[in-house]
Amino acid sequence: MTATTTTKTTAAPAAHPRTAARALSASAVAALAVLALTACGGDRQTAGTAQATGGVSAPARPGPHNAQDTAFAQAMIPHHRQAVAMAALAPGRADSAAVRRLAARIRAAQQPEIALMTGWLTAWGAGQAPTATPGHDGMPGMPGMMGEDDMADLRRLRGQAFDRAFLTMMIGHHEGALAMARTERSGGVYAPARKLAASIETSQSTEIARMHALLGDGHPAHATPDTHGTPDTRATHDMRGMHGMHDTSVRS
Repeated sequence: MTATTTTKTTAAPAAHPRTAARALSASAVAALAVLALTACGGDRQTAGTAQATGGVSAPARPGPHNAQDTAFAQAMIPHHRQAVAMAALAPGRADSAAVRRLAARIRAAQQPEIALMTGWLTAWGAGQAPTATPGHDGMPGMPGMMGEDDMADLRRLRGQAFDRAFLTMMIGHHEGALAMARTERSGGVYAPARKLAASIETSQSTEIARMHALLGDGHPAHATPDTHGTPDTRATHDMRGMHGMHDTSVRS
């Protein structure tokens, strides 16, 4: 007779309810930890992308604005570009270290503002700022713009002659920017544009006072510009009228 061997399978004892609960909690904690790490990695990637692009992102919506806001950005962009072009001449031409430092500050301040205003126009679906080279009388609607003859004269100068011409021209240029900023603050509705206009008024008024001091022309320093009327800055500061200018050397 053949013996039959029967294998008896012994079932594992049922886990204690408290033990099962602890196991489930541990699994849940592990899953949450994985999700948290994934999320943190995504946050780091997003932050890295923002840092790589300078922390500037396109606005989600254009925002409420009017025709004055658009005109302000379209005019101020080429106005800033000319100031940056003038300032870029200083490192190789200026005699005064103070003039070179001032030019560097102008470039550092106005380049980012150009990018900011360009972003507004893109968000608004508006045409970009005019790119034509200004003629002898500058561009309409942009007070203080130098003509090409003025820019050519400035490029030919060196040393103290450059310093005096640069400061005189930049004063007129800044005064034109103040007039444009006041117009924006009085008629614009886009909050960032009005804030930028206020910043331009403050910073460029201070720079005007500094430039008068460097020229030693006896002009009273003024941190707050006259808000009444718009002087003809081009007639006042045209390089061809510089012969009677105060001849004090610009010192650093």
